[in-house]
Amino acid sequence: MIGKTIVVAVGLALSHAAVAAPPENPNPALAPWFESLKQPGAGASCCSIADCRTVEFRQDRDGYEVLIDGRWKMSKPFWLRVPPNRIIDRTDNPTNRAVVCFTPEAGILCFVRPAES
Repeated sequence: MIGKTIVVAVGLALSHAAVAAPPENPNPALAPWFESLKQPGAGASCCSIADCRTVEFRQDRDGYEVLIDGRWKMSKPFWLRVPPNRIIDRTDNPTNRAVVCFTPEAGILCFVRPAES
């Protein structure tokens, strides 16, 4: 019984690691900025550079949508509405692109608009 429990636990850990793999060629200099992102209202971490990505986004009169794509191991890309309570109002985005922190289990944790040009 203990052996089966260990196998299941290792399998779950490995499957989560695959979803939360860091982006290709991450810039280590950006890691502190990503780690500084906190969920609005809760103050909890938005996760790390592993769950946060620069994304394509669009804005309409109702707010923002982000393109969730294969980088999160999703079957096919889709647009997802950003909940207003997940938007971080920061102007120091060093990526010059929109950033979303997302997990398939929890959805959008945080969204940062690109710095205005």
